Amino acid sequence: MTENRITSAALDPASPITPQIYAHLRDAIIRNRLAPGDRISETEIAKSWSVSRQPVREAFIRLAGEGLLAVLPQRGTIVTRINYSDVLNARFLREAIEADIAKILAQRPDPALITELRAQLQAQEAVAASTPTDFIGLDEQFHRTLADVADKRGAWRLIEGLKSQMDRVRFLSLGHFPVVKLVGQHRAIVDAIEQGDTSAANAAVRTHLREVLIDLPQIHAAKPEFFDVPEGGIPEPVNAPIQGGKDE
Repeated sequence: MTENRITSAALDPASPITPQIYAHLRDAIIRNRLAPGDRISETEIAKSWSVSRQPVREAFIRLAGEGLLAVLPQRGTIVTRINYSDVLNARFLREAIEADIAKILAQRPDPALITELRAQLQAQEAVAASTPTDFIGLDEQFHRTLADVADKRGAWRLIEGLKSQMDRVRFLSLGHFPVVKLVGQHRAIVDAIEQGDTSAANAAVRTHLREVLIDLPQIHAAKPEFFDVPEGGIPEPVNAPIQGGKDE
């Protein structure tokens, strides 16, 4: 049963239940433990966690709002396929926001930030070869740190709310593409910020976030059943020129 893939983690009775259920379900979908097309049951999940159906229903509504679940009359609730266009749109917005964040940080390099980012790079290198799935959490930490120090926490919250489909692709890509390349791209971002080179910082972020454009067609070819593609076919990405570097 699909419920067994997500309800093994215990809930904390001292904390609000709905956010916990939402987080567990979202993680299972993002990591593709719940694959596109899988059906999940509000009743069965509530029973597995020994809770009422209300918090599960509220979590379902929130996930449906993110485009991760579809509640279909007479057919139940299913995990949606990955929307190809949404992946491209989320990546485009991330690039626009995060390239400016890097430029802000490069304008006034902070030694404490550089020390923290170098430590994060070491942690990323440690998991790159052995446990690449752990890299995703460290990657989130890296990008969130940049936003926090640039005082752009609100912008990061906006990004988090938009990139669900992109995150699903990132987990699918781990089995096909070397994480060490992504760590190297992170290092280029840190180097540019440390050197106060706003042009290089801009280019490094744009290059890094365009990596998914290389991976996405290959992942789609390997798992076409996981994707929802527009009737006109796979759309071409629209990119701004990479300042300080060569456009891809």
